[in-house]
Amino acid sequence: MESPAHEMAQLFEQLGLPSDEASIVEFISTHGHLHTGLALSEAPFWTLSQAAFLREAIQADADWAEVVDRLNASLHAARDAGGDQA
Repeated sequence: MESPAHEMAQLFEQLGLPSDEASIVEFISTHGHLHTGLALSEAPFWTLSQAAFLREAIQADADWAEVVDRLNASLHAARDAGGDQA
């Protein structure tokens, strides 16, 4: 039996963030400047509970891991695509 796949909007809901498409795009645009060596859960904009959830999702390879990986890639890729704010 496969684990249910979660969508980005569901992850944002789980994190207590606005989950409509425009809000997700804005969040990634605003925060998408993570340095290559910075773990997603260590980014300074998360609350302690959000960071713990993200860290545990990856460490436990939970059913959230795939969408957390996608968010991680999006936040790091935005820097590579020219988001050199720091």
